[in-house]
Amino acid sequence: MQAILESNCVKIISEGALLLEMPHLWLRDNCPCDACRVTETQEKSFILSDVSADISPSDARISDNTLWINWPDGHQTNFNIEEVLALSSPRHQPPLSWGQNFQPEYFAWTKFLSDDAFATVAIQSFLDFGVIVINKAPQALETLELLAPRLGPIREVLFDRIHNVCVNTHVYNIAHTPLALPPHNDFASYSFPPSAQALHMLENEVEGGRSIIVDAWAVVEKLRQERPDYFEILCRFAVPFREFDEANETYAVEPMIKCDTAGRISSVRFSNQLMQTMDPMMEGVSAFYQAYHELCVRITDPMQRCTFRLEGGQILLVAAHRVLHAREAFTPSGKRHLQDAYFELDNIANKIVQLKRKSEVTLV
Repeated sequence: MQAILESNCVKIISEGALLLEMPHLWLRDNCPCDACRVTETQEKSFILSDVSADISPSDARISDNTLWINWPDGHQTNFNIEEVLALSSPRHQPPLSWGQNFQPEYFAWTKFLSDDAFATVAIQSFLDFGVIVINKAPQALETLELLAPRLGPIREVLFDRIHNVCVNTHVYNIAHTPLALPPHNDFASYSFPPSAQALHMLENEVEGGRSIIVDAWAVVEKLRQERPDYFEILCRFAVPFREFDEANETYAVEPMIKCDTAGRISSVRFSNQLMQTMDPMMEGVSAFYQAYHELCVRITDPMQRCTFRLEGGQILLVAAHRVLHAREAFTPSGKRHLQDAYFELDNIANKIVQLKRKSEVTLV
């Protein structure tokens, strides 16, 4: 390998091919030495404004798979080349496709809470597919509070910390009726809606009312491939959503689809019941409604649905920015009582890190 110092970067050539190209400012900003880092935390202490924008190394060389950089002020920087190459690998594995005839995996409540290895498998399945079912949970009020050690703290929202969903409860949306509930994610009316939701069935003695889940990311990815014009409209046209009762109101105006900086879908915001009437004279409304109609057709397509009955003692956990949930209509001939609460996907992903580190310590 050879290091070549150029006017604005350092290139590393291996076997005649470009292996790495690192801008001078990147090299200085990411210096890993103790003088540029807080040694206890490995956070940066050096700030880029302390050097000029046209800073350039005095020289660059490679020794023992390490790039050594000398700077005009005498500072020295070194990088392990393998570690720099590893930066191109994603930190988290991408979500997995459901495939045909998908059904969420079921995990026993007791083992999920008591067995770290079992919980690791369950949480990884949730992160991969956006949904799992926790089975044989206590059929007791506030049971969702007990999930915090595995999922992180409950995210507080308006309308109660843990919500009761049954026909004879406080009615502020369609979920508290026996009507069919179309695919949606909750609190589309928040600027940043909760990214995970746990739905705990306490009792289910009614006829009908089967649960439905839809992989919205898969739906909109196919829309992007087949109708990129519609996809683009849904990514940029802001839509109003509102949820309210006598005492509270949440209101947000956001696009239905959001992507990260790499163009990967990061969230779908879809709630027929919370979407509000918009000014028909707004620029782009007609084009939006054509795109929205196509999205509705695809999301409500029976071929996109995974349908099952959520029984008493079962908890449906969904990654709410990806997986839409729904419910068939039911006849309120018996009891049907569900409680739900919200969590955050970042906290759940962190639990995998904690569990794996705990396992490594135990093995040592």
